[in-house]
Amino acid sequence: KFRFVWVGKTREPNLLNLQNEYLSRLSRFVRSEVAEVREGRPGIAKQEEGEAILEALGPASFVVALEDTGKQMTSHQLAAEIEKWMNSSKRDVVFIIGGAEGLSSEVAERADIRLSLSFLTFTHEMARVFLLEQLYRAFTIIRGYPYQK
Repeated sequence: KFRFVWVGKTREPNLLNLQNEYLSRLSRFVRSEVAEVREGRPGIAKQEEGEAILEALGPASFVVALEDTGKQMTSHQLAAEIEKWMNSSKRDVVFIIGGAEGLSSEVAERADIRLSLSFLTFTHEMARVFLLEQLYRAFTIIRGYPYQK
């Protein structure tokens, strides 16, 4: 099972449509759910959001934190990693995307892996869509479907 924990709702309608499209596509391969945590107050947002994110995690979760300084992979490398994660003894795989201020150090420390989508910086709403698309692409690679070509 995949869980997505991110800060705030996706407000941009076009990005929300894409987000829902890729969540639907992913459902062919893996059960998934989204948990949106409330945006923190200015000045203490990172800490408040971090506490809420940690509360949303289970003790048996494999945690993937998306950070700009995280490990970068090709789509094929990500597919291979996903297979490992899903075959581990962990109950679920949780992908975390922080808010505008990023992730708290406590959340980063809890992560089993830190992943970067690009050297470029994206809004957290765009990062959601890019992550979901890459996960869908990874499953097509795993299953040998033609999408990844």
